Order: sequence, then C-alpha cells, then structure tokens
Amino acid sequence: MKALVKVQAGVGNVSLVDINDPACPADKVKVEVKYTGICGTDLHIYHETFKNYPPVIMGHEFSGIVSEVGSNITKVKVGDRVTVLGSTALTCGDCHYCKTGHYMFCSNRRGMGHGVDGSFTKYAVVREDMIYKLPDHVSLEEAAMSEPLACAVQAIEELTTIHVGDTVLLSGPGPIGLICLSLLAVKGCKVIVAGTSSDSLRLKIAKELGADIVVNIDEQNLDTIIQQETKGLGVDVTVECAGAGPSIKSCLKALKKLGRHIQVGIAGKEITLDFDLILYKQIKVYGSLAHSMKTWDRVIQILEQKKVNLTPIITHKLPLSEWEDAFQLCEHKQCGKVLLSHD
Repeated sequence: MKALVKVQAGVGNVSLVDINDPACPADKVKVEVKYTGICGTDLHIYHETFKNYPPVIMGHEFSGIVSEVGSNITKVKVGDRVTVLGSTALTCGDCHYCKTGHYMFCSNRRGMGHGVDGSFTKYAVVREDMIYKLPDHVSLEEAAMSEPLACAVQAIEELTTIHVGDTVLLSGPGPIGLICLSLLAVKGCKVIVAGTSSDSLRLKIAKELGADIVVNIDEQNLDTIIQQETKGLGVDVTVECAGAGPSIKSCLKALKKLGRHIQVGIAGKEITLDFDLILYKQIKVYGSLAHSMKTWDRVIQILEQKKVNLTPIITHKLPLSEWEDAFQLCEHKQCGKVLLSHD
C-alpha cells in the first residue's frame, strides 16, 4: 500500500512510497483510513520546523472503519466507524500530566504523524483506548475534523467563560480559527473575524459560519472597526489563531481593560510585544495547547448533538496521490480544510 512518509530529516524529504500492510497485534486495532485532514503541523514537518522522527508516515487527523481487531480487544469490533486520538500514540502513562489527562505535556509523548506512523496511508494500527466510536449520523468527513475540533473546544469552552453577548475578535481564519468561530456563534457571541487578502476564501466561509463582521486588514482599518463596534470600549475577548506577531499585537490592542486573550496560534519564533498592555489593561492571557482527555469526551457530545456545522470548512477532498497539490493549497491559503483519502 502507499504511504506519505517523511523519509529523512531536512526540508522537504517527503515522498509517497510503497509499504507493507501492517499486522494487527493482539492488543491493537487496525483501522482502514477513510479521510485524513492536512494540518499546519504537517506543513511544519515538511519544512522541518516541527520536531519529527523520520522515517515516519505523516498525518494524524483522521477517521475510518475498523477492519481488524486483536484477540485481546473487547470494546471495539470490525465495522465500527471511528475517529482516533492520535496525540496519545506514545506517552509514559505515569507522570502527573498523563494521570490528570493532560497528555500533551508528557515529556515522553510522541504523536501519530510525527513521532510514530500516522494516517496518510490505507491502514493505521492503534491502541483501543485511542479510538472513539462515531454516532451514526456523523459523516466520516466530519469525523476527520475531530482533532482540530478538540483544539477549538479547549480554547473556547475550557479555559475561561465566554458569555452570550460578548464581542470577540478572532484573528486568523484558518481551519481551527473557523471552528472556533462556529463554537462562538453557537454561544451567541458577536464575532469579528480578521484576516488578510490571502484569506479571502476563508473570510467568505467565516461569513457563512456566522461571523457578524469580517475584516480584510489589507483593505480595512481594524482599529477603527473595533472602536465603532464596541463604542470605544474594546472587545471582551480575543482569540488569536494566526500565530503571527502583528496579529497578536492587534489582539492585545483591541481588548478592553480587564479583557481576555486566548492564544491558539503558534508563532514558532520569538516576537516583540508591548508587555505593559497586559499590565495596564489587566488582561488575562490564556495559552491553549491542543486538548486534553476531557476535551475529547466533549467533542463526541458536540458531534452527536450536531451543535456545530463543520461541512462548510471542508473545501477539498483529494486522493493521497495528489498530496503535493493539496499541500500547496494549504500553503497558499486557497482552501478551508483539505482531506486526503487513499487512492
């Protein structure tokens, strides 16, 4: 079968290669992968700006159907439609963070797609506890969005309380930003979404998903719009999903005194900030790194209850053989979420 592999360290070094069909040990579950989303992490792995352990099959946001179960498996059966918590592929299981469900902070953690083999292939073999069964009405395309949905759920639902009627500035309308927007719209917030000219397609999707105002900062003055929409007070909450220095600065500037800033985007480098803004405005700053175990329980509830509509965010479905075109779509922001499927 074919697999998209980071074959060795360095920029690029990603190839579609032939590999053997994996065996299914007694304590594992074999999943036929139906859809895998391209994540920003995959692009970082390609550019060698995210730690990885080649040779490794890339991909970690996926859904599929159980095709085989080991003899020790009791809770999953062949034919089950599932999504997988790939971030827990390798953890120590014994540290403070593992025991409290905050596996992302385990010093020994390696996730699927960068630390162990992932889902840009036909079959993935995983532990039973990594699997979440899907409600019957949830499509496999939507289910492939479970991991980015989990990132958004932690940021919007678990770090602080965001109220009906709050005005929120969301900067960076990438896939996770758009999912954050969907959650904010469900909560009844007034949401201003800011992006650049390269985000034009994503800003259109934001409007479809319920953004009250979309702002192209290359053509419009964000500060003026914030002042007009908040009567000079500033927004209650900012959600930064771009991971860009100017975006982070704009968010802190847009906040009212006693406002709250949620940092979702990864800058990937040091940035210079006027830290006194946090002091003089008495801003509360929250960092949101991925998700925790309790987040995933909520994700399945959200999917089951159809509380958010993820379908408009999925703009492209391509075969794995067209991975280079798919990566380019993501690099140039000419898409929402791109899903790859095995040929």
